[in-house]
Amino acid sequence: GIMKSMGHVLLAPLVNEAVKKKKNVNHCQAAITHLIKTCSPNHLLNSLLQVIEDIDPGAISETILALIPHLQTLLRLDERKAASVGLVLSALQRQVSRLPVPYSQQQVEADELGLCRCCTALAAFTKPFIEEVKRKEGTTAEDEELKTEILKCMRSLREPLLEAELNRDRKSPLWLFAVDIMVTLPAIKEPLSGLLFFSSQRKSTMMDSSQTNESKACLAYLLFVQLITIDSFPAVFPVFVLQCNVEYINHLLSKKESYLLKGLALFSKSLENIQDNSLPVSLLEQKSFYSVSQNLRQLLTDCPMQHLRESGLQIFQLFINKLDAEAKHKFFCMLKTSSHAGVESYIVKNIRNQIEFSMKWFLGTEFLPLLGLVLCLPQGADTDLLNSMDIMESLNLLRYFQVDVWEELCRIKDEYLKILRVCISISRSYYSSELKALKEDQKLKAKARDAARSNRLVRSITVKHEKVSNMSPEVQHQVLQSALVTFDLMESLIVRIEEITEEKLTKLN
Repeated sequence: GIMKSMGHVLLAPLVNEAVKKKKNVNHCQAAITHLIKTCSPNHLLNSLLQVIEDIDPGAISETILALIPHLQTLLRLDERKAASVGLVLSALQRQVSRLPVPYSQQQVEADELGLCRCCTALAAFTKPFIEEVKRKEGTTAEDEELKTEILKCMRSLREPLLEAELNRDRKSPLWLFAVDIMVTLPAIKEPLSGLLFFSSQRKSTMMDSSQTNESKACLAYLLFVQLITIDSFPAVFPVFVLQCNVEYINHLLSKKESYLLKGLALFSKSLENIQDNSLPVSLLEQKSFYSVSQNLRQLLTDCPMQHLRESGLQIFQLFINKLDAEAKHKFFCMLKTSSHAGVESYIVKNIRNQIEFSMKWFLGTEFLPLLGLVLCLPQGADTDLLNSMDIMESLNLLRYFQVDVWEELCRIKDEYLKILRVCISISRSYYSSELKALKEDQKLKAKARDAARSNRLVRSITVKHEKVSNMSPEVQHQVLQSALVTFDLMESLIVRIEEITEEKLTKLN
């Protein structure tokens, strides 16, 4: 009687002793097994939950691995199984999330802190309860509650799987754990399409909104990028998939590196099956699509990691390719105000490509024959002008090309080149004076004066977000010289544009 009512207090010291793995470990395990069979299930559960809560940070994996078999035995005997399973799963996952995630293959294989072993043990822990849900198919309220508690395994999609490097070519324990979760969800009659694309109050109460979004984002990544259980996923229109995934992509693009990589991969896969030049402008008016374009722009301009910027640039171009003409125009206008030279130059390049594409499509080799059909008098000089009223529209077409289009384009070009010439002149003068000053300082080799000159030089000169004052005198010289060469190239390009314009005018005259 004493053991049944008070034996549960022995659990904590027995578990601590078993974790130390000294000579009496088997005796400790036998004693714990005896207590599980003897003591009150409620008292035991509370004691074990307290043991999990108080785990020593240096012994998380050892304690979890020691406890899981006993927890599984205890929960099978518990009358309030569903609620107890939820409490235990939450407690275990909170501790597992504290373990650092291994990144390299060597770290995964070594598994020094036991994260991989814990994930494998967690998967084994839930299997009997999953089988019970599958067998009973939710015939009672208790079965439905157990199903809801098992859904808490989605927490593991967020931590550690969202931070882990997952690769289907390397069947690591973390990959197998991800597969196990993805297979479990449909098995307990929770379709992935429902979890991803349709909100549910019952499911959303399990975690706060941020955790829910992160778990669903990982679920989308595993499904659409890693293709886990994709064969059982219903056929869905690609644009609908993109619209649903963009919320998760946004969430991932605003996080740390491991999240960014998954967000970029999910964005790429979501765009992959969409036809080029098909996404309408109405999409860009949605808040989620506006946010994703801004997050992508921020990644391109602010991210210090080159491999992420390169991946982001590829997806940036892929997204532009999928937009229709009107959507491209709006997107270019949105990003032309980014105040970042690299992004703006990339936008200008895309504008040029879009104009070239449009002109090839309409003003290509077929344009002149088409214009010949329009600008034609059926009977030559004998044509009855009063019965050929389309002639007025033909003349309006000619006027449109000569005045409305080319005249306006020439005006914009002339104003732009005029201001650009002045800007080049001022910049060349400034950089030339700075280069001359730097050469004089190097000749004098006076340290004090050299330092003063360096400070003066770089107050207003910044190249690719790096102040010239942080560079050596040799690098400063190269930067200033390169700037002058760039101005010369700009000047020569302006001259060539003007020559082409004069040649065309001469031909017209």
